[in-house]
Amino acid sequence: MRAVVQRVSSASVVVDGRTVGEIDEPGLLVLVGVTHTDTPEVAAKMAAKLWGLRILHGEKSCSDVGAPLLVVSQFTLYGDTRKGRRPTWQAAAPGPVAEPLVEAVCAELRALGAHVETGSFGADMKVSLVNDGPVTLVVDL
Repeated sequence: MRAVVQRVSSASVVVDGRTVGEIDEPGLLVLVGVTHTDTPEVAAKMAAKLWGLRILHGEKSCSDVGAPLLVVSQFTLYGDTRKGRRPTWQAAAPGPVAEPLVEAVCAELRALGAHVETGSFGADMKVSLVNDGPVTLVVDL
């Protein structure tokens, strides 16, 4: 499982002109990609890592200050661009495998006490954000 984590002042996801997920206070925008070997246990580890990641101001984590997370599925995180100019997506898990695991990350975050907003799996999403810092990290598990 791979996540691109951005510290944001605000972020939102729009699908078909309708806002489906939004955080309007400092928190994290998390793009999550799933590969074929990921499991519910990996999803739980990712959630714990995101919840405790100390990248908010003052080296705080979301768990320290109750900051919200906007989690968006992103299969393109597993795009392979090593050959040619057209990415391949072979390392990305197919939707029926990936969707429940992205949902498991969100469910585990909520079980830890997080306020979680989401995008819409498989939809054409317009993601807007105000990156704070900027701070952007890649988390691989």
